[in-house]
Amino acid sequence: MPYARPVLDLVALIDVRPGPNIIDWPFPIGWYGFGYALAIAIGPWVAQREIRRRGFDPRILFDGLLLTVILGLIGARLYHVIDEWDFYSQDLAKIVLPPYSGLGLYGGVAGGIVGVVIYLRRRGIPVLPFLDVGAVGMLIGQAIARWGNFFNQELYGGPTTAPWGIAIDCAHRVALYPCDRFPEATTGFHPLFFYESAITLAGALIGLFLFRRFSHWLRDGDIFAFWFIWYGGARALLETFREGYNWTLGGIPVAILIGAIAVAFGVGFLVWNHRRPGPTRAQRIAALEAERAAASSPQNPASAAHEGDRDSGDGGHGSIPRPASTD
Repeated sequence: MPYARPVLDLVALIDVRPGPNIIDWPFPIGWYGFGYALAIAIGPWVAQREIRRRGFDPRILFDGLLLTVILGLIGARLYHVIDEWDFYSQDLAKIVLPPYSGLGLYGGVAGGIVGVVIYLRRRGIPVLPFLDVGAVGMLIGQAIARWGNFFNQELYGGPTTAPWGIAIDCAHRVALYPCDRFPEATTGFHPLFFYESAITLAGALIGLFLFRRFSHWLRDGDIFAFWFIWYGGARALLETFREGYNWTLGGIPVAILIGAIAVAFGVGFLVWNHRRPGPTRAQRIAALEAERAAASSPQNPASAAHEGDRDSGDGGHGSIPRPASTD
């Protein structure tokens, strides 16, 4: 009796392998870089819509975007270089010369947070509300940017017979999976980039849901902490699917260690944030609205002076704007 192949084997491979570049001439433009550019555009757009709902002028967010992006890119590049030090140590010029296809997310997050804190502190603006909306925007940006790994045929796991396994060229395989043992035509790999994209998008939706349904309980900084718990846990789990790590500590991949530290930090921050004295986010917004209403009252002498400043053209863009509406 002839051998009957399982139905799963017949559909266990998505053989779609586009090239890494959108165009190659007159100069190469890669899908990876395009994905990051799209993430940098859409993530802040979502964040500015949310910060407006929280009573702040969204121009504050965009004014600080350049510093945040620059420090984020520096941090992301630095993390990648450390991760791939065996490669870059052979030619240090490649660290700063194009193509800049290597970026590490944890480094980018660290650099971006530093940029946000520096900009807002210098202007005397509360940091935590902006880190909250930035966390949601960042999760959406991550969901978009991860698809750049698909075009570069990277961020994949081990072989799988699942119907969503993806094909990987021999040139992009880690040493554990050579094509003579794992043929291109029949071997699918776990698409970790897709898993992470889906998980981060789900995290963004959960964050938006928490914003809208639990304002009476949340404090500024809670969604920022949620990012560390959600992404740190997801990344640590997904890293267990990978092979061929370049950066380990005590035999444990550094990405898993950082993920565990991120979860611990997020939980610790939540506990501290709710034990310290202070209002919930909804109470803070209500208080600011009451202050705004009192300041604009005709009985308030300061109101007339404020109107005079407005008529003279002093919009007060450098001050902290008052909330326009509650959630």
